Amino acid sequence: MRYSIALAAGLSALTLSACERAPVVVPAPPAATVVVPVPGPAGPQGPTGAAAEKGETGATGATGSTGMTGSTGSAGMMGADGAKGDKGDKGKTGGDTIVVVPAPAAPRS
Repeated sequence: MRYSIALAAGLSALTLSACERAPVVVPAPPAATVVVPVPGPAGPQGPTGAAAEKGETGATGATGSTGMTGSTGSAGMMGADGAKGDKGDKGKTGGDTIVVVPAPAAPRS
């Protein structure tokens, strides 16, 4: 993913540099004008030619066959176990703490 922009830039540079450049066209020198004498006036125009016959339409090609379905991909591998955390320090032992539990309240009458 981190190389996708660099790869796209490289491919576009290769694609654009592979294009064929247009050849340089040099115009030909002007031809020499030759005067030809005409012996007389032009004759009458000939008759119009016959119309051409229309050709037959070709047959439609057969429909191509359907491609095969691709095979199912293989299952992925199980991931590795995570690292174990550090063990905690041992707790301190109790000191001079005294716990006082109050006496139950007397019933009221």
